[in-house]
Amino acid sequence: MTRTSIDLNADLGEGFGRWRLTDDERLLSVVTSANVACGFHAGDAATMRRVCALAAERGVRIGAQVSYRDLAGFGRRAMDVPADELAAEVAYQIGALEVFARAAGARVSYVKPHGALYNRVVHDPEQARAVVEGVLLTGGRLPLLGLPGSRLHACAREAGLPVVTEAFADRAYAEDGTLVPRGREGAVLHDPEAVVERSVSLARSGTVTSHSGLPLSVRARSLCLHGDTPGAVELARRVRARLEEAGVRVEAFT
Repeated sequence: MTRTSIDLNADLGEGFGRWRLTDDERLLSVVTSANVACGFHAGDAATMRRVCALAAERGVRIGAQVSYRDLAGFGRRAMDVPADELAAEVAYQIGALEVFARAAGARVSYVKPHGALYNRVVHDPEQARAVVEGVLLTGGRLPLLGLPGSRLHACAREAGLPVVTEAFADRAYAEDGTLVPRGREGAVLHDPEAVVERSVSLARSGTVTSHSGLPLSVRARSLCLHGDTPGAVELARRVRARLEEAGVRVEAFT
């Protein structure tokens, strides 16, 4: 498979009050889709409003990055949330972001789970169905961004929702195509050149080497660049430049 275009997404708005983790303004000059924190793992009303306004100005697509209610743990701690409660909280987060997206003259265009929730819905059908139910509660048909082959995508398709497959430029993959847990050594790639080379390989041929050295096929329409890593903006710029040099169009997914 040779792909001619790919979307670049990044997690943005990951601050709270005076504290800011991501360089939203500069990253929005590189990416084509913005996963905006909706207040449960990071973000607050003023931050959501600011990031939506910046994204709308730059023509960047706005996505709701929904999470377990875990500000202290940045949404990365495993939690057991009843399905009906999770569905309501997903809808609540999407609705909050939609207010600020519309105020900026845009709209929420997709949904992406964050952290522990993202990893949970790869395998857990109950939690996956709850996320899908939360999207349906908003009254829209928003696409769900996630790992290829996930339970989330299976449940979304069953409900008639669009899905968008995603790959990670700076995360290690297990042999089954899932992400290596962050607590394991080598789970996050820190060599900028390795991240850039992997980005081109994922975009052009849909291939990546697993943590154990085996080749994997990862067919993704969107490529995630983490905004909370050191040098994130410069790395994102390098990735986009190398993709374009390789003949890959960088554009939002349809």
